[in-house]
Amino acid sequence: MNTEVFGHTSDGEAVHRITISGGGLTAKVLTWGAVIQDLRLKGHEYPLVLGYQDFADYPVHSPYLGATVGRSINRIRNGELTIDGKTYALERNFHGLHNIHGGSEGAGNRNWEVVAVGPDYVTLTIQLGDGEMGFPGNLSITCTYMLESKGTLAIRMDAVTDKPTICNLAHHSYFNLDDGGATDALGHQVRIDGQAYLPVDADLIPDGRVLPVAGTTHDFREYRTIRRDENGQQIVYDNNFCLASQRQPLRLVASAKGAYSGIEMNVLTTEPGVQFYAGNTLGGRPPIGLTGNTYGNYAGFCFEAQIWPDSTHFPYFPQAILRPDETYSQMTKYSFKKA
Repeated sequence: MNTEVFGHTSDGEAVHRITISGGGLTAKVLTWGAVIQDLRLKGHEYPLVLGYQDFADYPVHSPYLGATVGRSINRIRNGELTIDGKTYALERNFHGLHNIHGGSEGAGNRNWEVVAVGPDYVTLTIQLGDGEMGFPGNLSITCTYMLESKGTLAIRMDAVTDKPTICNLAHHSYFNLDDGGATDALGHQVRIDGQAYLPVDADLIPDGRVLPVAGTTHDFREYRTIRRDENGQQIVYDNNFCLASQRQPLRLVASAKGAYSGIEMNVLTTEPGVQFYAGNTLGGRPPIGLTGNTYGNYAGFCFEAQIWPDSTHFPYFPQAILRPDETYSQMTKYSFKKA
């Protein structure tokens, strides 16, 4: 375990990087965004996640690489949130039309405070204020990263509020199990347990349908590659896969295998959904990644454990409303091994 200054925010606040090790893994965690900047498995040459070498690139260019995203992961249509009959106008930071990932100054774009650290764990916390970016309630969030036995990264997220609000947190690492993103991940084999998925409109927001994956290009119930062409174009995967109607005990929900590295990853979560994003818009960003290259489209993919997105507009979705007498609590684990 060691702590170092990794950079400074625009207002001069120090951003620290904490290195933890355990279970064959080594992780570098930033206080900014509670980001996992680097993650390595003993015996594998390359990083398992995408990240930038310099902090200055994160606030300007990062598509939430390794961040803890909230207070609401994903998109909220028209930046409009209604709770108990009251409507709140949220920041419209996605195409000027919708809210995404809790706004431009959400948890993934802010500096957190370290409250506890050990050789194989670190706990960070952040306070999101009542009215910030239009959201109601003072929301207190805690995130703990733990490196457990057998190559497991465990992530515990907890939150409490003083007013009814929305709380839907997710970890947003981009994974490449072959070469750390030097080449694309389309040859990876992926399996997702969801029997249904949420189709989206042109702005990538659920249109209200819950469709079975059977017979569609979104059927990952058996291992298959991310690469899937339709009319000569790679299918865009950026959808919630429906795992359950409410939070469940921790269970296996998704897996992936590198195309040639022999690295395998299993994803376990308590959450009722997982967003599978294949990274189709990663290219064209100038920062240098951990492998010394700029990342191209599909350099990495995400498994974002979450409550189904934009749920307040669809009462038959699992809901993400958090009340003052409740505690939000999520556990997600990413477990790695070399075959």
